[in-house]
Amino acid sequence: MVSYKELGLVNTREMFAKAVKGGYAIPAFNFNNMEQLQAIISAAVETKSPVILQVSSGARKYANQTLLRYMAQGAVEYAKELGCPNPQIALHLDHGDSLELCKSCIEMGFSSVMIDGSHLPYDENVALTRSVVEYAHQFDVTVEGELGVLAGIEDDVVAEHHTYTEPEEVIDFVSKTGVDSLAISIGTSHGANKFTPEQCQRDANGILVPPPLRFDILAEIEKQIPGFPIVLHGSSSVPQDEVATINKFGGALKDAVGIPEEQLRQASKSAVCKINIDSDGRLAMTAAVRKVFAENPAEFDPRKYLGPARESLKKLYEHKIINVLGSNDRI
Repeated sequence: MVSYKELGLVNTREMFAKAVKGGYAIPAFNFNNMEQLQAIISAAVETKSPVILQVSSGARKYANQTLLRYMAQGAVEYAKELGCPNPQIALHLDHGDSLELCKSCIEMGFSSVMIDGSHLPYDENVALTRSVVEYAHQFDVTVEGELGVLAGIEDDVVAEHHTYTEPEEVIDFVSKTGVDSLAISIGTSHGANKFTPEQCQRDANGILVPPPLRFDILAEIEKQIPGFPIVLHGSSSVPQDEVATINKFGGALKDAVGIPEEQLRQASKSAVCKINIDSDGRLAMTAAVRKVFAENPAEFDPRKYLGPARESLKKLYEHKIINVLGSNDRI
């Protein structure tokens, strides 16, 4: 058993309380490798932002659970080296699907876990979530649950249709499970193609404009559980400049569209205190790598294409922290 506290990490309880009170959201950036981790930490330190290092089940398998433990510990020390004496960094399991997986992550130093029982019948979701909470709270690890289903694809999470969160269920769910935060469905979606063209309109430039988030559902949930930490998954904005760069240099992304950043900024001023961003980082990294290969086809030094990718990621993360989430200057 490795406690996250031994690694210098924190759980999300205090993070979220401050975010709800301060009207901003904590960035939850997914990562799979060293360059992504370096970009996240350097961006968070330079903007003085707390941050959640988010790892899916697939990413954990890819990176190896033992290496992840030391990467998280290294991230804390790296933040200190960059000039942040008291880093506010959480290591979070994204979309855990079983008690066993959550237990394994907790025992390997995760400070926060998500148990996603949203695809189950309501009572089964409650029971599964409660079992994870009972285990995690023994070790002061915070737990995120989910009500409602997001459409789209993210690693092993696949859903063709979304189901909005029912506001009348949230009090019962939160009280019965004891979760520390709740992921809801108000129109966000996983992946880079969050909506079909038929679901969208096109602006004067032919760019797809997605349907607006259901802020009415969010407002009703806030009435039901005032001040309770709310999470938005599937909240990448799919920057069209990155999509254009990918396509310019041989990519084939068609009708990629995300959540408008102004809507995410509006959400972050409410009880939404954690916003998940994964696809945007993948797009920025891929665009930078494709550009290097297209302009320098003889290049084969990984540092020469992963280095620019890391810098592009850092720029993206700083933009999200400052202009979208408002979590800068909080440490």
